Amino acid sequence: MRHDLEFLSIPNVVRVAARRFGDAPALIDGELRLTFRELEARMVQAVRSALALGIGPGDRVGLCAPNSVEWIVTALGIQGAGGVVVPLNTRFKATEISYILRKSGAKALFAAASFLGTDYIADLRRADLELPALRTAVSMPGGAEGLYWSQFLAHGEECPEAAAQESIDRLTPDHVSDVMFTSGTTGHPKGVILTHGQTLRAYGWMSTEYTFDASDSFLVIPPFFHCFGYKAGWLASLMHGVTVIPMAVFDAGRALEIVQGERVSIVLGPPTIFHDLLNHPQRSLYDLSSLRVSMTGGTTVPQSLIRAMKKDLSFDIVLSAYGLTESTALVTTTRVGDSEETVARTTGRPIPDVEVRIADETGQDVPAGEEGEVLVRGYNVTRGYWDDPAATAETIDRDGWLHTGDIGRLDPDGNLAIVDRKKEMFIVGGFNAYPAEIEKLLLDYEPIAQAAVIGVPDERLGEVGCAFVVPRPGADVTAEDVISWARDHMANFKVPRRVRFVDHLPRNASQKVLKHELRARLGS
Repeated sequence: MRHDLEFLSIPNVVRVAARRFGDAPALIDGELRLTFRELEARMVQAVRSALALGIGPGDRVGLCAPNSVEWIVTALGIQGAGGVVVPLNTRFKATEISYILRKSGAKALFAAASFLGTDYIADLRRADLELPALRTAVSMPGGAEGLYWSQFLAHGEECPEAAAQESIDRLTPDHVSDVMFTSGTTGHPKGVILTHGQTLRAYGWMSTEYTFDASDSFLVIPPFFHCFGYKAGWLASLMHGVTVIPMAVFDAGRALEIVQGERVSIVLGPPTIFHDLLNHPQRSLYDLSSLRVSMTGGTTVPQSLIRAMKKDLSFDIVLSAYGLTESTALVTTTRVGDSEETVARTTGRPIPDVEVRIADETGQDVPAGEEGEVLVRGYNVTRGYWDDPAATAETIDRDGWLHTGDIGRLDPDGNLAIVDRKKEMFIVGGFNAYPAEIEKLLLDYEPIAQAAVIGVPDERLGEVGCAFVVPRPGADVTAEDVISWARDHMANFKVPRRVRFVDHLPRNASQKVLKHELRARLGS
């Protein structure tokens, strides 16, 4: 079944679900419980409010908030009005957020009033950063800065319900649903353009393959600003009548309580989550027998972890997958019935109607079992980067192949194994960290003349950053100073956990930093 043709748009998923599942529970967020009909009503109210606020077709709107009912309703309201959601990482600081808002030309911003001690709108005002396109800021669900959430919803009274319904009706699978910013080797985040149809087709298929069912409930731990939490999480669930339970901040003890109390059956996420659940000292006190389906991605999955997830966490199905934002975050996945060895050593086979090649440096295919760059072609590949045709042309060739930068190999059965992640990227507890971006941020710190960052192993988080720093002449700076400054100016997962001071950075004839030499120094 082509889910993009069945549902047409992301907001229409909610309308269809309301007809199919009616008074069944759609969302549970603390004390708040919404049925599918109630969720549809809240969505329509949010669409009316967005239209009254002046949000229209193609307008980009920033959304910076933790996993919550409000995030979902806000996204649906923006998209229902024809707007484009620009999800923002809640760990970002004002400078990082302002770059994305400015680059996307965001017309409005919806942001949490207080999350992890941060009021994003207030921070942006204090930073006094230039945002020429931004007209409105809405504080969710209320706060000291911007338009209050309640005021935003009240604006909807100015817009007839029929106008909201007509706006949703105008959406097609080809309309842009979101621009997902992802960092990279250039040091600046790039906005990946994705459509309603790409998302619905990919995750409608995935959730069917993963056996999502109306009897399931899904504790969504990955953040909604990533495709993992947003598209593989709450959206995939609503297509099948699955109850969504968003978790704003992961806490293993609280997660175990929710699994038992709400009879959670689906949990997807990076390996870190499952390690923490398994290692919680009171895990054995909880009834986890409801757990049924899991998929873990982001790094290689040890076979011992898969076995522990089945034995000690009671999962019947444990899968692995591979994707990147430029591919709607889904390229390959293992299938129900695959062996533990296949799930552990590979990311599975390409999803339907998507091609995967392994190519050498000349672009020629390599034989099965040999390593090369992973190339992807299909409906899931982005239209390009927002307002960046040069980067688009560099990443997607004239034949439509997405050059991922990841090194992989295909086995004789067509299963893809990722050998080396995207160039120098490393993964901190499920979050992609890009050295070039971190280095660019570190150079804003006055005492630092040069910086190079590499990923180093960490028992719990998988990897963390280590910064090699060349201080400016006469600068009096310590490793603690660098780390403290970084915590104030960049998302926590980007903050280097280790700092080494050096007189110079090793470079080749092209002045490229030789990071293999830096890694060797750590091993010496």
